[in-house]
Amino acid sequence: MTSSINNRPKDQKVLIIGGGVIGLCIAYYSLIAGKKVVLIERGPENVDNCSAENAGMVVPSHFVPLAAPGMISLGLRWMLNPESPFSIRLRPNVDMFRWLYLFWKSANKSHVLKSRELIRDLNLHSRELFVELASDESYALTKNGLLMLCKTPRAFNEESELAEDAKELGLDIELCDSKRLAEIDPEIEMDVQGAVWFKQDCHMNPGAFLSQLKEKVIKMGADIHYNLTAEKFIFESGRARSVECFQINKDVDPSSVQVIDADQFVIAGGSWSSNLANSLGLKLPLIAGKGYSMTLTEPVQLPSICSILNEARVAVTPFNGSLRFAGTMELGDNDLKVNPRRVNGILKSIPKYFPQFQKNDFSGVKQWSGLRPCSPDGLPYIGPAGPDCKGVFIATGHAMMGLSLGPVTGKLMADIICGNTNKFDSASFKVRVSNYDYSASIAFADPGDDPDSLEIALAPDMTCLLYTSPSPRD
Repeated sequence: MTSSINNRPKDQKVLIIGGGVIGLCIAYYSLIAGKKVVLIERGPENVDNCSAENAGMVVPSHFVPLAAPGMISLGLRWMLNPESPFSIRLRPNVDMFRWLYLFWKSANKSHVLKSRELIRDLNLHSRELFVELASDESYALTKNGLLMLCKTPRAFNEESELAEDAKELGLDIELCDSKRLAEIDPEIEMDVQGAVWFKQDCHMNPGAFLSQLKEKVIKMGADIHYNLTAEKFIFESGRARSVECFQINKDVDPSSVQVIDADQFVIAGGSWSSNLANSLGLKLPLIAGKGYSMTLTEPVQLPSICSILNEARVAVTPFNGSLRFAGTMELGDNDLKVNPRRVNGILKSIPKYFPQFQKNDFSGVKQWSGLRPCSPDGLPYIGPAGPDCKGVFIATGHAMMGLSLGPVTGKLMADIICGNTNKFDSASFKVRVSNYDYSASIAFADPGDDPDSLEIALAPDMTCLLYTSPSPRD
């Protein structure tokens, strides 16, 4: 059985594949730009996606990409510990080994230096957009920074060195010893050496943010379909015209095909994006990074500032009288099964920093898991899918910064598909065909360019989007 949702060319409809924070933000800014929006989501309507129960942080502090010096050796050490915050589920899979190879090639100082200003600017602009979105009081955005809490002198010294880089990038930071921390949050007992206070970071209840954003896009006219997975694009004269979708609701005939027409298509399916990219002949380096969270509704203490337990890699976020703890990065399959040993590693770390908390405080507390889409260089994929896939765009690979970069990704993608300029469309950025090795994964349109006529930067043998280093326009 086949049905078709038709549109006239003049309607300028954009179909967004993925209903998480990235998809919803693209929908919002596309609607503002005058597009008609259809959004499809593979999950049911009232089930939390990857961002709904994450740490809920907006993080200008996170200017160092996941692919950074020392991550390989650190990851190898942590892999020997089943309770560590990092692991790789190795599989005899070509895509996995390609990803690991590209990660290894990117994990160097040169890549960090080339990427950090871009990541900073993206997060700062996204912060501005979060403030704008919160101006109608539809959700609460807390703008009092983030504390990077360090348990040991060595960690504090290392984080202090990183703070100097943050100062060079113009970020507002303060080095805090234990006495200063007691002044900042006097009601909270902390057993730490010190902290770096990144004052421009923010936090929120991510579930509340996503809920209000979905309500906004529906009121603005977006048509949202659930339990629907996109399988194949249909092209006419080299341009995508429609996509075949299948129901994944067990109560519906799985052979039922729904063909949805649109003028432009955005792949924003998180960790599942590579499957659809593969149908286009694109080898999109992307693997899932599983994380966990637990939320105490009646915590023994409630910090006023969100924090990260540095050595444990655990995020701590207060909102609405609750306190959320989130962490781990398990690279591997699209598997949401909870690993109790990883969760135990999170729980064991908390009392070391906050002595008032005990492991048994979490007895009976829901253990949530979500999958982050991770590119090998730690930068997101944002841009056209390539010259042979006119009308198709990609927005995924944000890893731990999916929520933080949601609004800026939505605004950038709306600008790109509309052919509009934005603050990142400057002479400092260009898209070109490159025979150079894989460097990064973000692509922007030049001002005034027709996105469909752009040359896309292609990495040899993998066809992925590239961000090129700042350079004058040719």
